[in-house]
Amino acid sequence: MSDEQARQVYEQAGFGESLTLGTRPAVLVVDFSCGFTDPTSTLGSDLTNEVRATRRLLDAARGKGLSIVYTTIGFDPSLKDGALWLEKVPALGDLQIGGQWVAIDPRLDPRPSEPVVVKKGASAFFGTNLASILIAQGVDCVILCGATTSGCIRATAVDLMQYGLPTIVPRECVGDRAQAPHEANLFDIHAKYADVVGLEQALEFVNSVPTQ
Repeated sequence: MSDEQARQVYEQAGFGESLTLGTRPAVLVVDFSCGFTDPTSTLGSDLTNEVRATRRLLDAARGKGLSIVYTTIGFDPSLKDGALWLEKVPALGDLQIGGQWVAIDPRLDPRPSEPVVVKKGASAFFGTNLASILIAQGVDCVILCGATTSGCIRATAVDLMQYGLPTIVPRECVGDRAQAPHEANLFDIHAKYADVVGLEQALEFVNSVPTQ
């Protein structure tokens, strides 16, 4: 089945309608840590373009006073908190708390006022206090960026839908280590869980909301 045929099948089944966004968005940057954005890391790939696009979005969000939250994957040096994920993907053991690969990519210029949530699963919500952070800041919709599209971005998009937070995913601000899973998961995220949009559309949305 071609991509166009797949789109037609999904449209006929009623997938892919647009979500109604709120007026108090947060930018959620999932796992743009050095372990994923530095190609010298076992888990990493060259996500330079995606990091630069996300930096543009973050700078616009900062100008509006919007909430910004990062996540990073980090395990205790014993790795006993890794559970089955480390059995499936042993390279995740490189992501040890306090190590270089857990740090947020400095090209994003993370600020002290922008919290970093440490997670041990795919979804940014699983076993973390992310929901409490967003609720406390009055967030009513999310702009989702980060890596990887086929893993933690998809898992987080599913949970954002289930938490009732309308979400947009700027295509240029998410990345993966291979193009095929990246494109397939963007297609499915847009069909079922969030609105996949261009970076310029996301920037227009940020510029349209009231300064917080």
